[in-house]
Amino acid sequence: MSYIEDRIVHDADAHVMETPNWLEPFADPKFRDEIQRQFDKVFFGSRKETFESVIAQHNDPNFTDGAEAEFMARKNHQALGSFRKEDRPLAVDLLGVQRQLIFPTTANVLIEKFEFSDNLDLVYAMARASNRAQIDFCSIDKRLLPVCNVPLASLEQAPAIAKEAIELGAAALLIPWACPKNHATSHIELDQVWAQAQEAQIPILLHVGAADFVLPKAHAKNGLAEIPDFHGGDENFRSISYMAIPSGPQQALSMLILDGVLDRFPNLMVGVIELGAVWVPGYLRQLDAVMEAFGRHEKRLQSLELKPSEYLSRQVRVTPYPTEDAGWIIRNSGDNICMFSSDYPHVEGGRNPYGRFQKTTEGLSAATLDAFYRGNFESLMGPSMT
Repeated sequence: MSYIEDRIVHDADAHVMETPNWLEPFADPKFRDEIQRQFDKVFFGSRKETFESVIAQHNDPNFTDGAEAEFMARKNHQALGSFRKEDRPLAVDLLGVQRQLIFPTTANVLIEKFEFSDNLDLVYAMARASNRAQIDFCSIDKRLLPVCNVPLASLEQAPAIAKEAIELGAAALLIPWACPKNHATSHIELDQVWAQAQEAQIPILLHVGAADFVLPKAHAKNGLAEIPDFHGGDENFRSISYMAIPSGPQQALSMLILDGVLDRFPNLMVGVIELGAVWVPGYLRQLDAVMEAFGRHEKRLQSLELKPSEYLSRQVRVTPYPTEDAGWIIRNSGDNICMFSSDYPHVEGGRNPYGRFQKTTEGLSAATLDAFYRGNFESLMGPSMT
């Protein structure tokens, strides 16, 4: 019996859970040792023995016993198909979705952190290794849609890695939600990236990443007792940093919309994933207030063919958190923006995301619900759904 049984549903946010040597087979030899060192240093360290035990558990032929009964309770590396690709098709069956966008986990955070360093060659080498790993993992089942990283830190290297990812078979290109260190997300030279994505008919995605970049680190120095993060550690978000998460996608979307990227590329779709959606209704109105306040003075705004909010409605799709009131968001932003996501197998997705969304969307029309669970994802992904 599947977790979701009563409708067609696509999952806009799912992940692999990398193991300590995940990127080693896919890394360029020149960077392999350094990538492995950073992987160990930042995320695993002395926990390798624990992961070896987990890997052995997954390789046990009896591991799938009880998978159905415990499916939504098993999280992170303990979850079925979290890193062993041969088990992921069964996980998709048990979840009950027709497609899953598959993001990296550790690699996302690591690439984001190093993107603001001066070692851009390492950043792009790490992204290439992660992209190859994503393609390999998803090759087991056509329902798995691989998300590939395209760091924007280098105006020269970004178009090249986008081309490579598309040729490998990327279903979507992941760019940082944070503005690059030395230029805008909307820099005119990055039009080469957007043009390739539009031609390939695959979306550009933003996804939550490192907690460190949401607020200055000083925000945690409040004189109170140390507060553990969502996982009980110190790498993830806490309540105050969670409140700042929407600032990132709003800044990125503002550049893409107001600097004319979505105007120049009218068929380019953008997904905002695991960055919440409760901010969307107010942001739509703020976009149009920008035109009222600055439209007479800024030529870039005068050249737009649509109202700023109309670009978002036409080309942007967003995933609410299960803890948000998805029904309220949809009623106040329109039927064509929000999408379902499970965040499988991350613990943040909870044990019953579908039930939470069902509760908050109660009373919406059948057509609106179909758009949330299926249609808006299909409009984001385009031909990859065939």
